[in-house]
Amino acid sequence: MSRFTVNGQPVHYRMDAKTPLLWALRDASNLTGTKYGCGTGHCGACTVHVDGRAVRSCMVTIEELEGSFVTTIEGLSRDRSHPVQQAWVAESVPQCGFCQSGMIMAAAALLEKNERPTDADIERAMTNICRCGTYSRVREAIRRAGRMQRGEEATTAAPPPGVDPRDAARDVPALKVDRP
Repeated sequence: MSRFTVNGQPVHYRMDAKTPLLWALRDASNLTGTKYGCGTGHCGACTVHVDGRAVRSCMVTIEELEGSFVTTIEGLSRDRSHPVQQAWVAESVPQCGFCQSGMIMAAAALLEKNERPTDADIERAMTNICRCGTYSRVREAIRRAGRMQRGEEATTAAPPPGVDPRDAARDVPALKVDRP
């Protein structure tokens, strides 16, 4: 029985200890943002953070995570306000979208360690495979997210899925406009 924390919540999986984290997240916790791609750790679609490091969840068993802190794409930010998520949208990175959660998690881990990554740093950290070939947009989104994290560029939080942007805007204090 494995006990660790997922997205800030303690979990106790009563599954075979050799179960890959990917399947515990998807099947037991219904956290389906973490995708199954290859099952061999090559594609990166299943990337999550374990104690702040980008990890391929198909390659680590739940018994190996005892006492760890795991963050999935769902836990990165509830309202999609994380700088990487904001930059991803601003740079129009997603195409088919399948690899995106893993890419975002890898990019967020990189920027947590290095807010000013060089192209070489990005190439070393971003080993995820994108079948659509959006690598140049990924690189620019990572640079933009770094600027956002450093406060050099503004972020605007996207509304949660299923919320109309006009409805989300109602929660934002209105600007006072003097009208004749």
